[in-house]
Amino acid sequence: MNGFTLFVQGALPGEKARVKVLKVKKQYGYAKLLEIVEASPDRVAAPCPIYQQCGGCQLQHMSYDAQLRWKRRLVVDSLERIGKLKVREAAEIGPVADGQEQLSGSGDVRSGEAQAEAGIEVLPTLGMSGPWRYRNKSQVPVGVDLEGGLVAGFYAQGSHRIIDMDECLIQQENNDAVVAAVKRVARELGIRPYREESHTGLLRHVVARYGFNTGEIMVVLVTNGASIPHADELVGLIREAVPGVRSICQNINRERTNVIFGDETRVLWGSDVIYDTIGDIRFAISARSFYQVNPVQTEVLYRTALDFAGLNGEETVIDAYCGIGTISLFLAQRAGQVYGVEIVPEAVDDARRNALLNGIRNVQFETGAAEVVIPAWRRQGIAPDVIVIDPPRKGRDTASLETILAMRPARVVYVSCNPSTLARDLRVLEDGGYRILKVQPVDMFPHTVHVESVALLVRNGTEG
Repeated sequence: MNGFTLFVQGALPGEKARVKVLKVKKQYGYAKLLEIVEASPDRVAAPCPIYQQCGGCQLQHMSYDAQLRWKRRLVVDSLERIGKLKVREAAEIGPVADGQEQLSGSGDVRSGEAQAEAGIEVLPTLGMSGPWRYRNKSQVPVGVDLEGGLVAGFYAQGSHRIIDMDECLIQQENNDAVVAAVKRVARELGIRPYREESHTGLLRHVVARYGFNTGEIMVVLVTNGASIPHADELVGLIREAVPGVRSICQNINRERTNVIFGDETRVLWGSDVIYDTIGDIRFAISARSFYQVNPVQTEVLYRTALDFAGLNGEETVIDAYCGIGTISLFLAQRAGQVYGVEIVPEAVDDARRNALLNGIRNVQFETGAAEVVIPAWRRQGIAPDVIVIDPPRKGRDTASLETILAMRPARVVYVSCNPSTLARDLRVLEDGGYRILKVQPVDMFPHTVHVESVALLVRNGTEG
């Protein structure tokens, strides 16, 4: 087995362990951890009481400094193995425990040619000084236990069996309070939990959203049908149990699907939105709005993207995959004009509302596919100096990348939630005439295997 890769859940890099091989493929396999023979110095005791059963976190048994180093290595390995890109050898200078400390001045001052020869600079991961209770949104499935009673929690690893939960250490405490209140009230009122196998019952999910900087709370009840028994009493009991609640909504999802939300959302009480701020920008957040779940690290991520864009107030910027306008509005603070494109109409409506909310007028949003809208802008004479892209996990499609190469902006800032697709797309952009200067990993989701990254590319023949 020397040189053969085995994936062992629960083991840490460098450990010696006894394992049981479960599945073998040509180049890798999967094994079950039986016993730690020699533990890593990075191994710690996971503080969560249901960590071994729940599939929400994967790295609580690894020290936080080690998590940040591992996430940088994950990005480096993807760039080298998938993208076949050269990464600069650098002394391990360690993670950054507070992302705010490394938002500027960290780039290399050598010439573009020298940087290209040396390879891509992958900076230490920007982490959090307090990497717990960071999530502002909780989406908790509701089901039944073995006795048929209502439970709500997270799925056990690799299954759809719900682990009943009273608290989650990466959720903001108010979200835990919402879930606990809804469970109690639903049991009192006899509201039937959803049974996935038979597609019966009513309450499918409880979604809680919390504004970190405003204290406002939204409760969303996802139901398998339009009618909620004792709806007025339900609303009154939730309001009584959850101080700070500003919105109680119902989302109707009658489909046999793992997708949480259906197409119809109703306001049961209060407003259809709550508000929160990132930096100086205020956002209206509706029940189904995409809004980053870690607001502290979101500001780190977006300020990194803004720093990489290198704006001086005159540039034209295109923000592809603009969502509800979060990055666009950050960019508009320093750009001459920003154009945002997004394929989801509701998100574009939210983006326009958020621009008005903040009095930002040098931004324009349009609904459609980036590979269709951006060429149309080009035909209208819009020539971007910078294109910022923040695609879904699957990355950009070929047409979108070809559109960027055809527009030939001086800079491309790529915000990624998936190191594998980042590496693949950077390879295409480099082959198309761009030089990758640096990649900044950002830890948006402590204690999980996920890592965000911001990459800076400049067109060949220009300086970074």
